[in-house]
Amino acid sequence: MPQAIPRKEHPLSMRLPDTDIAIIDRAARLRGRSRTDFVREAAVRAAEDVLMETVPIRMSAEGFDAFMAAISGPEAPVPEMVDLFRRAAPWEADRSLAGE
Repeated sequence: MPQAIPRKEHPLSMRLPDTDIAIIDRAARLRGRSRTDFVREAAVRAAEDVLMETVPIRMSAEGFDAFMAAISGPEAPVPEMVDLFRRAAPWEADRSLAGE
């Protein structure tokens, strides 16, 4: 007989006002998610954002010198960015194709 696998999940309980629940439920329905999945994903995303803001960037002294030289030196155009900014946005592109 197969052994039961212990759950690695931890319950989390919150008290929320009805208005918050209504907003969460509406957004979850729009995403096709359950309330639990929606709240879990939003909470994890928010936690990752906070952690990314506070994680120090570590580099060697040589790496730091190279970084400082790169940002302190003269700017140089990036050909791909120049091309991108020269192109018309899709909504600005040839309006005659849309029958205008």
